[in-house]
Amino acid sequence: MNGGERVAGMRRVYRNGELSESALAGTWWEQFDRWFAEAVESGLLVEPNAMVLATVGEDGRPAARTVLMKGYDEHGFVFYTNYRSRKGRALSAYPYASLVFSWVPLERQVLVGGTVRRVSREQTAAYFATRPFRSRLAAWASPQSAVIESRKQLELAVAELAARWPEGTEMPPPAHWGGYLVIPDSVEFWQGRPDRLHDRLRFRLGSAGGSAEWLVERLAP
Repeated sequence: MNGGERVAGMRRVYRNGELSESALAGTWWEQFDRWFAEAVESGLLVEPNAMVLATVGEDGRPAARTVLMKGYDEHGFVFYTNYRSRKGRALSAYPYASLVFSWVPLERQVLVGGTVRRVSREQTAAYFATRPFRSRLAAWASPQSAVIESRKQLELAVAELAARWPEGTEMPPPAHWGGYLVIPDSVEFWQGRPDRLHDRLRFRLGSAGGSAEWLVERLAP
């Protein structure tokens, strides 16, 4: 059996749940909060806050990578990174992104689309102070996404920074490092169902009477 045949035969029947309009929370944020709590409490996911972040670069080519969500509320989803990284440069050129939370053991996904802006330096500094000591050093040491000669280069940079800021001393976040807020205009909740007739309910920001409002739509699987 070749690789293609092996993959073609992989199948799983989704039977864990369903998602109806009557069971849906009143807002996307309440629904996400409910599902995220269930993902955490299930104990089935190593990092339930992991999300795939997709961006488009200046060359028009899409790129995706997994990052960790470090906050969410009714305004959107927050993550932190190096502003000079590939994703940082892409977001500077095109401040739009898509997110995917893939909670396969629960047979669920959440798909988000929206605009992106940087969070305040105060919010970045507050989060940076909660990071483990060596993670803060890494934010300073790593020229994220740049080509480097070896791992030794990073280790030497960390050692130099540790001498500058011994553990226990105050270390500010780098100016080129900080948070982004993804502000949704679309949030889809996907629940696997048998026979690939999945439930897909989407909150979409539309307009009515000249004012913005959230609409709920069912999408075909």
